[in-house]
Amino acid sequence: MTKASTTSSKSTAQQVFERDYPVRRLLVLISDAWTPIIFHCLSDGKKRFSELQRQLPDISKKMLTQVLRRLERDGLVNRTVYAVVPPKTEYSLTKYGQKLHEPITMLCQWARSNEAVINAIYDAKER
Repeated sequence: MTKASTTSSKSTAQQVFERDYPVRRLLVLISDAWTPIIFHCLSDGKKRFSELQRQLPDISKKMLTQVLRRLERDGLVNRTVYAVVPPKTEYSLTKYGQKLHEPITMLCQWARSNEAVINAIYDAKER
């Protein structure tokens, strides 16, 4: 290995730890347990809050609200409020949310194709 390639490897490895490194920033955006699942739920169009709750029975109302607010603040989810009685609110992926959904979908497809690997990891954790 030459000195130039060693220096290049060190700088590349160092970049991963820097705040502005794209991979690190992406993982911060999607690293909680619910974000990828909410993206999947919104991938086929607009959903009302109650629809999302029905699709995600394990999430609390408070947690769903917090995640949706964060995704809206990050520019990944649109929130549309209709001035009707009772109030109607719909959520959908923004243009950026749709772009981010692509790699999340690939990850989900990998998980379905590699269920045995995931099961083995969880089994090892339980031992």
